Amino acid sequence: MEPAAEQNNAKQYQRFTRLNRLLHVVMIVCFLSLASTGMTLKFAYTSWAVFLSHLFGGFESAGYIHRVAAATMIILFITHITDLVRRKRREYGTWRAMLTGPDSMVFNKKDLQDLLGNFKWFIGKGPRPDYGRWTYWEKFDYFAVFWGMMVIGSTGLMLWFPVFFTLFFPGWLINVATIIHSDEALLATGFIFTVHFFNTHFRPEKFPMDLVVFTGRMTLEEFKEDKPLEYEALVNAGELEKHMVDPYPEIVVRVIRIFGWTALAIGTSMVILIIYAMVFAYQ
Repeated sequence: MEPAAEQNNAKQYQRFTRLNRLLHVVMIVCFLSLASTGMTLKFAYTSWAVFLSHLFGGFESAGYIHRVAAATMIILFITHITDLVRRKRREYGTWRAMLTGPDSMVFNKKDLQDLLGNFKWFIGKGPRPDYGRWTYWEKFDYFAVFWGMMVIGSTGLMLWFPVFFTLFFPGWLINVATIIHSDEALLATGFIFTVHFFNTHFRPEKFPMDLVVFTGRMTLEEFKEDKPLEYEALVNAGELEKHMVDPYPEIVVRVIRIFGWTALAIGTSMVILIIYAMVFAYQ
């Protein structure tokens, strides 16, 4: 067998569970739907928004799609929280162990050290930091979802059910919710389609696309390079082998690439259209 073929057939490290990958894929579809329909409504005065609205079946249909995607996103969020509770019971026992352990998504002193070390590495004043299971930018992206669900989700529900919420709150709060929902959604869309895309896919070591979040797998060489502290911890504990799995067939990887490239193309195009609207046609 040729070396390239041996490498393609070699076992890979499984980084994400099937549920993790499924939730992320559905979240991508939901977010793209929310961003495209939401920005279509926000910039309804532009020609590209009118064109997109026709693809959705009109502005009213775009609103329906937006609300279905929002409801699905809420279900995803609840599913993820439920999974966290189950993992806590199964693997950690206590919240303290889960939130303060080496694999925690909570920011800690090591993240600040990695951030400063990364700046030094950028300017050639130090080595690249040795990352564990999660980098500081991955943690930031993760908690950004919680912020978005609280701010965008709560204001979205107020706009969806204004009559209900005005039973408890003054009517002017709906106007405030409209501004917050619109501007925070614009910020989230811009962040995901620029900063998140760069951190995940456009970094030199990952360009043009990082497939691990879709396949859940990464080569052993990539694992050693990307997450050296996690790799060393698993080797020292003698647990690396139980995380090694067979790679997906090439046809599956090809389908995943098509999905990923489609999502990247839509997101990048959306950023360009938003910039055009805000620079040349903002009202």
